Amino acid sequence: MTGGVTEWPAARPRLAVVTLLLASPWTPLLAQGPATAFEQRGFIENRGLAFPWDARNDSANVMDQALFRWEGSYRAAPWFKLSGSLDARADTHRQTDRDARVSVDDRQMQRPALALRQLSATLHKGMVTAEIGRQFIRWGKTDILTPTDRFAPKDYLGSVVDSDFLGVTAARVTVTKGGDSVDLVWQPWFTPSRTPLLNQRWTVLPPEANGIRIIDAGARYPGGSQFGARWNHIASGFEYSLSYFRGYHSLPLFDGRFDPAAFTIRTQRFYPTLEMYGADAAVQLPWVTIKGESGYFKTTTPGAQEYLLYVIQVERQVKEWSLVGGYAGNVLTNGPENPAQFAPDRGFARSFVGRAALTIDVNRSVAVETAIRANGSFARFEYSQAIGLHWRVTPGVAWLRGAAGDFLGQYRRNSYASLAVRYSF
Repeated sequence: MTGGVTEWPAARPRLAVVTLLLASPWTPLLAQGPATAFEQRGFIENRGLAFPWDARNDSANVMDQALFRWEGSYRAAPWFKLSGSLDARADTHRQTDRDARVSVDDRQMQRPALALRQLSATLHKGMVTAEIGRQFIRWGKTDILTPTDRFAPKDYLGSVVDSDFLGVTAARVTVTKGGDSVDLVWQPWFTPSRTPLLNQRWTVLPPEANGIRIIDAGARYPGGSQFGARWNHIASGFEYSLSYFRGYHSLPLFDGRFDPAAFTIRTQRFYPTLEMYGADAAVQLPWVTIKGESGYFKTTTPGAQEYLLYVIQVERQVKEWSLVGGYAGNVLTNGPENPAQFAPDRGFARSFVGRAALTIDVNRSVAVETAIRANGSFARFEYSQAIGLHWRVTPGVAWLRGAAGDFLGQYRRNSYASLAVRYSF
């Protein structure tokens, strides 16, 4: 299934823009020629997954994924740093594209075999820090669900309950004075979250689709740029922030067209406009830290919804234990219920959520996280063991249960066991 994949020639203009953005501060540094500092690191990881039950649209019970990641940084002056990272992937379930072309925009349906994960220049002078290029931008204060984190698309292809962040190409300027900071972000083109493939187990099709051939017709990506601003204030014992985002939702709606002659549905992803007004706060009390975060989301796209997403959580550190618990809520304010949407951020809302992590010693740790809704639940357990200086083994188990109509319950046949082996260098 290769429809909607961005070909390498189409990605060249975006690579040229990134190169141009980085070239401006880089050129005078080459002329100066001061002493430089270069650092690098990386890892090779193999992760196996075992699913005890067949899914209705996916009978594979065992999968294997391999990832090589290299990260490097080059500091040419105290005020200038160049950072980059590359990914190379392969898997047994065709979640990774097998063409050897380099992705620079993460718009493929499949994960790219080769990807420019990050390439950015950071400049710092006095109160001002600027980062230009492909980077990771995280907003918000809550841990399990972060409503205001709008510049952080995710990769949900391999698992809806265990996603990874994708980088975005952007220009970011942060001005800090005393306890106040202002963060301004401009993203010249849209980077979507990566959704599960239609013929695999993390896509759950309605019973009405039985016997109908569904064709993925790719995506209609929005043009134009995205913009965001965030003001954060830190005081004695508490901090808070206000944020604003204008752009597009990284999670899609689906437009389906039924062909009765061929008994097929061609479905295409499209991305609604999004305007967010957000706020978050953290208060340090003698025994616990209380955090709250909310975002109100508006849209001008017909068929899309307007809603409020919020999180209230409590944290406590007890010796080697880190404990987090709270509630994630969702209030629909406008728009129809739309079954043809993929919204895992809201799917984890209306849930009691929690995480507990124990650092046993410098080599061993244990983590448990859970989400419990009225008609569905999710829990994951992981144990991590370092072996020597370079090796780490992490076995884990994820358990999903619930009603077929619940966001978590629909994945009740997707419980799995995993084993990751990593070599770091």
